[in-house]
Order: sequence, then structure tokens, then C-alpha cells
Amino acid sequence: MENWVILVVMSLALLAMGAEEVTYDGRSLIIDGHRKILFSGSIHYPRSTPQIWPTLIAKAKEGGLNVIQTYVFWNLHEPQPGQYDFSGRYDLVRFIKEIQAQGLYVCLRIGPYVESEWTYGGFPFWLHDVPGIVYRTDNEPFKMYMQNFTTKIVSMMQSEGLYASQGGPIILSQIENEYQNVQKAFGEEGSRYVEWAAKMAVGLKTGVPWVMCKQTDAPDPVINTCNGMRCGETFTGPNSPNKPALWTENWTSFYHVYGGEPYIRSAEDIAFHVTLFIARKNGSYVNYYMYHGGTNFGRTSSAYVITSYYDQAPLDEYGLLRQPKWGHLKELHAAIKSCSTTLLEGKQSNFSLGQLQEGYVFEEEGEEGKCAAFLVNNDHVNIFTVQFRNRSYQLPPNSISILPDCQNVTFNTATVNTKCNRRIISPVQTFSSADKWEQFQDVIPNFDQTSLISNSLLEHMNVTKDKSDYLWYTLRFEHNLSCSEPKLQVQSAAHVVHAFADGTYLGAHGSHDVKSFTLEVPVTLNEGTNNISILSVMVGLPDSGAFLEQRFAGLTTVEIECSEESYDLTNSTWGYQVGLLGEQLEIYEEQSDSSIQWFELGNTTDQTIVWYKATFDSPKSDDPVALNLESMGKGHVWVNGQSIGRYWISFHHSKGQPSQTLYHVPRSFLNENGNILVLFEEDGGNPLHISLNTVSSTNIDDTCLNNH
Repeated sequence: MENWVILVVMSLALLAMGAEEVTYDGRSLIIDGHRKILFSGSIHYPRSTPQIWPTLIAKAKEGGLNVIQTYVFWNLHEPQPGQYDFSGRYDLVRFIKEIQAQGLYVCLRIGPYVESEWTYGGFPFWLHDVPGIVYRTDNEPFKMYMQNFTTKIVSMMQSEGLYASQGGPIILSQIENEYQNVQKAFGEEGSRYVEWAAKMAVGLKTGVPWVMCKQTDAPDPVINTCNGMRCGETFTGPNSPNKPALWTENWTSFYHVYGGEPYIRSAEDIAFHVTLFIARKNGSYVNYYMYHGGTNFGRTSSAYVITSYYDQAPLDEYGLLRQPKWGHLKELHAAIKSCSTTLLEGKQSNFSLGQLQEGYVFEEEGEEGKCAAFLVNNDHVNIFTVQFRNRSYQLPPNSISILPDCQNVTFNTATVNTKCNRRIISPVQTFSSADKWEQFQDVIPNFDQTSLISNSLLEHMNVTKDKSDYLWYTLRFEHNLSCSEPKLQVQSAAHVVHAFADGTYLGAHGSHDVKSFTLEVPVTLNEGTNNISILSVMVGLPDSGAFLEQRFAGLTTVEIECSEESYDLTNSTWGYQVGLLGEQLEIYEEQSDSSIQWFELGNTTDQTIVWYKATFDSPKSDDPVALNLESMGKGHVWVNGQSIGRYWISFHHSKGQPSQTLYHVPRSFLNENGNILVLFEEDGGNPLHISLNTVSSTNIDDTCLNNH
């Protein structure tokens, strides 16, 4: 058959499947010949569960979104080279098909570097051990593995017919992620890498445009996009007049770390900057990062990041509406869509309405030409009355009024009509009976029990290979020193240190903003043999920065300080053990080894390196479920063998409170009866005050406080 006949047949087949051509120009994306202003929301499939994906997507659609945006998480999908996992929460195809079933589009951010407060930025740790590798630069080993994974994902999408060019919902793809933040560190090799990444992606022939976020030198035809909270002010614009203004990350809050307080961004502020981007920058695509943040299950969060992710988003961690944010943005979307044709087809003009006031008008040509206007008050304090086309308009402080017909205000960004709501936590069960609990004391290894030996302090991540948060450093030494008032001094570039010197417990930790910390405490030395066991803990791997493969964590120096002098143990003979005994026994599994001997709950005061187990029945309602762990210290929690994530209650922020006390237990993790709760506790927590709760919300009739 002649080639042209084949092309015609293929084109007709695609049209029959509802295929849509996606192109763009300097004004917008063009889908099937039609310009569109698109509102998008980030929902990450592994941060929720397949059982609630349909509800989240439906609420996003009801909120006026057209697009769902997600990263693709390399470390989940390729845990070992060439071994792939797309099951359960990792079922990317199922997620995209659910979006398609509800009539929305998809922006697929393949990366495959994603950052996203995700451990190691989404990279599988086995990359670290590839000889000669340097991440995210013109490095052949890295480019080979990056291209392999990107091709794998694109081929999977194509085989399922999921690109818009095939009749699917994917209208945009992203390669790399905020690379310009690190590009200078790589010099010319960085610039060559950008060119290569763009060419590689475009060469995969997806039939839809590619974007690079925060990349002003994105090579044609890749579109450079904006990330941030104020892209209407900060975006320098597309790097070509033929590319549209797209905003891939409008941060609805900010990521939250242990020891930190939540960042609250108001509905009014989000609405103001969305509207300004559309009016001032001709913006035609806005994505909310996150629209639903969800939960960092397991060990997926990056360094110090809490288990709850973007709980302040329009849909909170549990998938409940956060009002007035969700409702206010829904009204904004409706106002913009009511005049979208005029915004996309009309000619833009702008003018001053006062010292801190301005106007933007979009007018279509012809006698019947329609008109839309935005009246902006940049004064953060004062109401201001402006004159526009022989009418007076009163503008609240720091607000924009939308006039879809250049006459009538249908929406003002600072005027919130949606009632606030508040979260209701309803206790269902307590775990206060000691006879309901069992415990298992993990083993503190000494030097003789370790198999890996080195004459130096080894780097934490390179030893654990991200198989565990925990690495034991053990040392045996003879004490025949003249040492009065001895102190153990440990310097660490990890996150937490638990030190045991002949049975004495000592502990310390760092913080998100401090790269290393020191533990210095008095220690008792025995004449003769002394054992020191130090548990180094990582609360997530780093997720950003240049030369990530060279990052160092773990102990850096260990000394015994005496009043007379100090004794450096750094280059002594150290023994190592990766992980905990309980981890090796998989003590948290629903069907764990029957030979594991659990004991009755003993003294719960200041117990460290200990496992606790209890059972509970599921709450009868359909409301989301959460564990209140405010009585615990630091550790990890599982339900029926499923990891709920890390907890760290004992690390308080500046106002003396934990950063997170409630931990989401998805309904799909639960059985009707006999659910098994297992906790590993590092830091003296008391399980007798844990409670099981349901989570709901109710509207508030009172005026909203400035916390929405």
C-alpha cells in the first residue's frame, strides 16, 4: 500500500477514536482547532489510593478544572534496573484512564527528575552505583538510563492510546524539572544536557507539546513555563512569541517539614495571582500545585518532610473540600470561562487607573466585538474607587475585579462568598488498655554482631542503599586512658543520632535548615572494654541540588573528650548493620513470622528502639480515618502491613507543638475487623494514649479567620 494511503487510513482511524490534534501559538494551546483557557490541578497517584482517585478527580472537575497534572515517580516504577512495577497505587495507566473517563485532560510530567519533596527527587537509588554517573548533566550513563525510562513511559502511554493525538487525554508532557535552578553548576555540560533532553523528548513523537518548567532557555519547540506563587509578576514570559504563557506550578501552600509550621496561603491571594497572570501575561494554563496533596506513605518523603503533603490544598489530605479555597477558586474559574473566547481572541490593552491601580481590556474586532476587563488594585491597605468607561467601581485592597462584558463585575478576588469549613476529628477508639498491646524490643547490636567492617566512618546512604532509614555504627575499644569527666561527641550529617554507650542512651537530631549537628553528652567509661553503638537515622533522602549523587550523610566524627584532652575514634575499626532486626524479620507484615516472640506491654516510659502491636476494628462510618499519635515520639507506623509513613511528634516547632499528630489510614488499607497496628518507636513515646479517629468537616457561619 502506498505511504499516502496508509497515512489517510491512520488519520481516519484516529478521528474515529476521537483523536485531537494539540498544537500551540503565542496565545494558547490549541486542541482540535480550538483555543482553550485551562485550569489544572496536581494530584499525584501514589500519594492517594486507587479507591479514592475517582472521588478526587470528580471534585476537581466540579471545582472547574479541565486538567489533572501528575509527576511520574521513577523510583517506584523501576526499583531495580529493568524491573518495573505499575501495580496498586503505582498504576499510572489506571489513573490516567480514570481521568479520561471523567472527561478531563492530563499533563504528564515524566521528569524523570521530579523533586516534589519526594525521596531522592524520584531517582531510584541504584543510579548512585552506576560507574561514572553524574546526574542531570551531559553524562552518558545518566542520559542512557534517563532516556530508557522516559521511553518506557511514553511507549506505555502510546500502547494504551493515551495521548490526545491517539484519542487519549494527555495534552502535555514535561521533560526535566526546574533544571535552571542547578544549571550553572554544570557549565557548558548543563546547556548541552538541556538541548539533549529536549531533542530526546520531542523525538519520541507523542503528538502533543512538551514543556520545561522554570527553564528560560527551553529549546524550540519545547515551551518554557513558570512555577511559583506570583507568576503574574515574576514570569519573564515565553522565550518565543510563538509559545503560550503556561503556569505549571501555582503553589496553593508550601511543603511542610518536621519542626516547621504549616504555610497558610489564602484563597484571596491565590485568586488574585491567577487572575493577574491571565490579565497581564496573557496566561492560558494555570495548574494548582497541589490541588490535592495526599500522603507520603512509606519512606517516600524527602529529608525532614512530614507525612501529610500539602494538606492546605483545595482538597485536603483526606480528599475533603477545604473551604473557602475550593469554592472561591471554583467561582473564579467560572468567571474566567464566561469570557474565555474574548480573552483568547481579543486584543489586549492596559492602562493606569491610579498610582497603584491598573486595568486590562480584551476586545474582539468588529461592530459586535465583545469586551472583557480586569480592574486591579495593587494597594494592599486601601479601598480605591476607579473610573472605567464612565462608570465607578470600588476595588477592595489587593484585589482584581473581573468584568466579562466590560460593564458588570461578576467576581472580585478579595470578595469571598463561600463559607469556611473546619475539620472535625471524632475519636472512635482508644488504645489505653495495656493488655491490648504487645511489644518487641529491638536489638542494639555490638561490634561482634556486625558483618561489615571498615577502618573509617562510612557514608550512610551508600551503605543502606535506601533499604532502610537506619544504619548502626558499632565500636569496641579498650579504655585505659587517663580521662576525667568524659564526654561522647558525635558529629553527624544525617538527621538523627541515637547513641548507646554500654547501656546508656543518648540522643540528638538536626533540622531541615541545618546540614550537620553535634551530639555531646557525658558518658561513663568502664576500665577495659567499652562498647558504643550509634544508630544513624535518615528521615528521607535529599531531593534537590546539583551533584545529588555526591551528597554525604551519616557520622563524620566521633570523639571522647576529656578535661585533659580528646581521643579521636573516627578512624577506628567500626562495624556496621543496615536496618533494624524488626525490619529484617518484617515484623510489621500482616502475616509476620510466627516465630517472632512478642511480649506483654511493660514500662512505657522512655522506651527506645521498641516495637508495639495492637488490633482494632474499622469505624462504621464512611468518613476518612486517622490515627492520633500525639503521645508518641519518633518512628514509623503500619496498618495491616501497609506503611502509613514516618511520624516525629517529639520534634516541636517554634510555638512548642508537633508539626503533625494525625496520620491518615486509607479505608482501602483496612479490614472490617482485626486490623493490625504496628509502630516502631525510637524516642520514648507512649502507645497507651493513641486514638483512632474519623475525619469530617462542617461549615462555619462566622466570618472566616485569615487562615484559609
